Amino acid sequence: MPESRVAVRVNALAAGLNDELLEIRHDLHRHPEISRDERRTTRVVAERLRSAGLQPVLLPGTGLVCDLGPDVAQTGQQRTALRADLDALPVADLCAAPWCSQVPGVSHACGHDVHTTVVLGAGLVLAELAATGELRTGVRLVFQAAEEVNPSGSLDAIDAGAMDGVAQVFSVHCDPRHDVGTVGTRQGPITSASDVVSVHVTGAGGHTSRPHLTADLVFALGQVVTQVPAILSRRLDPRSGVNLTWGRIEAGSASNAIPMTGLVEGTLRCLDQRAWEEVGRIFTETVHAVLAPLGVEGDVRYHRGVPPVINDAAATSALEAAAEDVLGPGAVRLTEQSLGGEDFAWYLTRARGSLARLGTRAPGGRTFDLHQGDFTADDGAIDVGVRLLARTALLAGE
Repeated sequence: MPESRVAVRVNALAAGLNDELLEIRHDLHRHPEISRDERRTTRVVAERLRSAGLQPVLLPGTGLVCDLGPDVAQTGQQRTALRADLDALPVADLCAAPWCSQVPGVSHACGHDVHTTVVLGAGLVLAELAATGELRTGVRLVFQAAEEVNPSGSLDAIDAGAMDGVAQVFSVHCDPRHDVGTVGTRQGPITSASDVVSVHVTGAGGHTSRPHLTADLVFALGQVVTQVPAILSRRLDPRSGVNLTWGRIEAGSASNAIPMTGLVEGTLRCLDQRAWEEVGRIFTETVHAVLAPLGVEGDVRYHRGVPPVINDAAATSALEAAAEDVLGPGAVRLTEQSLGGEDFAWYLTRARGSLARLGTRAPGGRTFDLHQGDFTADDGAIDVGVRLLARTALLAGE
């Protein structure tokens, strides 16, 4: 299928910005900032938008939104939003690139520097089109803070009005399993709900020679660790994909002493929206039932994180059509649902939209993993993402 006239225009504008955008991406990668501390990152984005004649509005704390093109009074249509997340992770940068992080113990190990640069670039392309009357429906750029923590920055942005007057919203997430030039899409759920759980147990400690006179907290924690995931698999529909994985356990300091306190923490993920709405209650009931015969007091904490990202069918179709137009046939790949959490889900409770997986692997290169210090996204993903989101915004607004 040949490129459309609009695709030719988008691709040309994106190509003209590519060198500058790579410099911006490298700068952001050198200067990563953790959640809700993205001040420099916010400033860099805001200054570039202002230099393009736009008027970014700072969000409370960090992050910003920026409107471009006609408003609803001119078109009768609400805006299309493009969303990026700004924050980095408290992970030491082990990448071999010359633009490696200069901040000890902090890096863009999830590719948010790519997300930010892509949405910025798409916004600059769309601003050029708006100036010549080629942007029919208004667009809002949303640069949010704190995607990596709970409660997340998307809720802050929504509370500040980021989704007011928005009919649909789109975003990309780096995916090192896909080659640069390809885009992974999926209608319906594409990520998982992700919640944090903890169980703090207390009881009478004592000598290990007399466990019958104590509340054996280490044994109790072992029962929680092994029994609760198994019981959940019988209390919930197995098609819901509930997964409880423990990441931290603490108890005691001596081999011959039963401690008085203990703690286990983990994540509970769920592929199904309806199961997510009831899994917290079932988890809490199950933990107390396991602890009840052991004479142990349990303080169960269930910290709700994010729901699954559920891609709207029509929005996903628009994104796929845009990819085919600007990237060419074969660019779109069906991707599987992930157990990872993404706070883009909260935007989809306010408007229809779609999240795509942006290929970041150099063709023939290594497949990295996210949230690891050596994660590397190929620079070629920037131009691909810019073209994809700019064309998606145009197509979705038609």
